[in-house]
Parts: sequence; structure tokens; C-alpha cells
Amino acid sequence: MANGLAVKEAVQVAVPYSSFTTRQKALIVTIVSVAATFTSFASNIYYPSIPTIAVDLAVTPELINLTVTSYMIFQGLSPTLWGAFADVQGRRITYMITFVIFFGACVGLAETKHFYQLLILRCVQSTGSASTVAIGAGVIGDITTREERGGYMGIFQAGLLVPLAAGPILGGVFAEKLGWRAIFWFLTIYSGVFLLALIILLPETLRSLVGNGSLPPKGLANSPMAYFLRQQRDSVVALATDPENLTTPTKIPRIDFLGPLRIVFGGEVSCAIFFLSIYYTVWQMTVSAMSTLFQQHYGLSELEIGLTFLANGMGCILGTLSTGKLLDHDYRKIKAKYSGSPESFPLERARLRTIWLWSAVQCASSLIFGWTLDKSVHLSVPVICTFFLGWAATSIQSVITTFLVDVFPHRSASAIAALNLARCLLGAGGTAAVLILTDTINVGWTFTLLTGIMLAAIGLLLVQTRYGAKWRQRREAKEMDEQ
Repeated sequence: MANGLAVKEAVQVAVPYSSFTTRQKALIVTIVSVAATFTSFASNIYYPSIPTIAVDLAVTPELINLTVTSYMIFQGLSPTLWGAFADVQGRRITYMITFVIFFGACVGLAETKHFYQLLILRCVQSTGSASTVAIGAGVIGDITTREERGGYMGIFQAGLLVPLAAGPILGGVFAEKLGWRAIFWFLTIYSGVFLLALIILLPETLRSLVGNGSLPPKGLANSPMAYFLRQQRDSVVALATDPENLTTPTKIPRIDFLGPLRIVFGGEVSCAIFFLSIYYTVWQMTVSAMSTLFQQHYGLSELEIGLTFLANGMGCILGTLSTGKLLDHDYRKIKAKYSGSPESFPLERARLRTIWLWSAVQCASSLIFGWTLDKSVHLSVPVICTFFLGWAATSIQSVITTFLVDVFPHRSASAIAALNLARCLLGAGGTAAVLILTDTINVGWTFTLLTGIMLAAIGLLLVQTRYGAKWRQRREAKEMDEQ
């Protein structure tokens, strides 16, 4: 009898954090990475056609830029709703609801005849697509440990940012050859096919519903592939009782729609969130103004404008892939040298120590971009600047996103929703103002001003690095007392 108990205890200790195999994790990460492309595709495929849409709908480019602004506003607001919903009701059901909304909005946009229709439906489209980033980060938080999370987050961010390279090119081709409405028919077909694949393939991963993945989900949380995936797992998982591995579902919490707001303004990670939001805003101001500025300074066609976005997209992909591996390396290196208690582990140092490099690169590339464009230097120079700008901006996003998932492992979707709320609302204001600024103080001084703001924002990072651990430990101690 004693021997039996000893064997059982040994089995329990060996239970993994996630019961999904490496191949199954690769499938899940691939699905959520493709899902995350929709918010970026819907945004970036649209940029090259802005001058054409303005002419077709008989409005100014500044008004069409308001549709970019409104898209970003809802890109920030909607994950607050869907992130909280996904953290309680499940990842699968949230994905399905949001993709149905996105699909319907794309059909409406393809049939748009008036500016007000374009404005309203872009908001609806953003409501459907924007939350895929927060939900996907939540899925990765469900199935990965801190030691491996950086690499998986890098792959996820790379998938998210592929449209930054491909989207503008496709948008330019569609707008020039088939008309701008073809953009939205493409998104309709793309989203419809993907929704069917998601329903069939994606398993539920929310730990409060399925534990470490070993428990069968119920209702819409179950997928046709779920049974097959469970059969591939080691049957020993069913014997586990370690609460850290969550092989039995925990008590389902209530949906906290204000949770993302509390994360943004709660102080614990506020400085990191606002630091990223400022750098993200400058990046988005650059990207949203590129089509208009390049047409004004170099007289490019829609297809040529689309091709100029390729450098930014390639920089983004390279940045996320390289930064993810670097994050894992840094974490393992610092953890190997650390001998204190888990509660006192220097997470800020392990995750944030490379961000200074990316900050310097983004500041330099933004400043050079502005002045070379202002002086109409050869087109290749500002385009090369966008490569480094994209590399730095997405590296910063990868670092902060991984950091937030580490800090809030059980509320990861809400944490990323909080980040989206801050960065997209700030980005919306920036994209609305960028052309007004360039017309008022010219392009060079606009980007000089933006670079100065980014340099000042480094102070936020210093505060986060110095006090973040103390704030996190205080919150964790409070949560333990409440339990």
C-alpha cells in the first residue's frame, strides 16, 4: 500500500504544466498566430488605398484618416470586453463570436457607398478583429511556462506582424487592379475560411475550464480535434492532483470587465504600459502617414506605396523572431544564477534589460526618417529607416507583452487587453494628429518632437524597473491573503 502511494506521488510530481505535446503546442500557436493577423491585415491592407478611397467617396484624406483613428479606438476598447470574457468563458467561444462579427463587417465594407458607412463599419470590423491579439496571448499563457514563453510569444508576434509586410502590397494591388472594395472581399473570404478551420482544430486551453489541457471541455468549448489530441497525451496526466498544474478545473471567476482598466491604472505595470503606448503611437503615426507623405514627396502610385511598407513589415518579423529567443535566453541565464525565493525573482531585470537598445534604435530611426523625408532625400533612405523602426517597435512590444503575461499568468488576456486599451487609444489620437502636425510644423520638426517625447518616456521605464518588483509582491501577497 505504501509503495503504491509512493508511486502515485512520483507520478503527480512529474505532471507537466501543460499536457499538450510540443507538436500540439505548435499547432495551437500557429492557429492563434494566424488569428492575430486579422487585426493587422484589416489595418495595413487599407493604408495604400486611402488616397483612392478619399477621391471615390468625395472626401479629404484627413477624413479617411479618421476611419484609421476610429479603428484604433475600437482596437483599444473591444479587447477590454472580449479579454475579460475570454478569461472566464473560454478562448474558443470568444474567438468564434469575434470572427462572426468581423466577417459580417467585411461584407458590409465591401458594399460601402458613403463615408459614414465606412466609418461605422470600420468600428464594427475592429470590434471583431482587435481582440485576437489579447486572446492569443492568453492561449500562449495557458500552455507555456516562463522558461519557454518568450520564444512562443516571438512566433506569435511574428505571425501577428506578417500583414505589416504583405498587407500594404496586397492592398496596393487590389486598389490599383480591382478597386479598393476588393480589399474587403478578400478579408471576407479569408475570415470565413479561417473561422471554419478554427472551429474544427482549436482546442480549449483556459485553465479554469480544462486544467492543464487534460480535462475534456463541454459544449462549444469542445472541438472535433479535441478528442484526437487527448488520445495523444500520456494517460498519466489524469492521475495528477497538483493544484499548480490545474488538472482539475478551478472555481470559475466572475467576468471582470473593469479588470483591464485596473491593470492600466493600478500602478503595478502602468509605467511599462504607458512606455510602450508612447513608442507604439509614434510607430503608428509613421505608418499611417507614409502613404500620403510618400505620394506628396515622391509621387508614388498605389502599388509603389504598398511596396514601401515591405521594409517595415520585414523589420517587424525579424524583430519578433529574434527578440523571443533572446528573452528565453535572458530568463534562463538569470534564473540559473538566482538562488533566492521564487517570490523575489528579479522578473523586471530578466525581461526588460534589452529594451534600452530597442528604445535607442526607434528614436534614431524616427528622427532620421522625418528629416530625410522633409528634405526629399532619395526614397531608399526613409524606407530603410522604416525597417529599423519596425524592428525596434515590435521588439519593444514583444518584451512588454511577455512581461505582462508573466506578471498576470491567470489573467493574461485581460493584461494584454489593458495594453491594447492604452496603446490603441493613444495611437488613435496620434494618427488623427500626424498629418495636421506635418502640415503645421513640417515633417522634420514633427518627428523631432515625437523623438523628444520618446526620450522623455524612458523615465517611465526607469520607474518600472526600480519599483515594479515591490508593487508586484505587494499585489501577490494581498491575493494570497484574500484566498
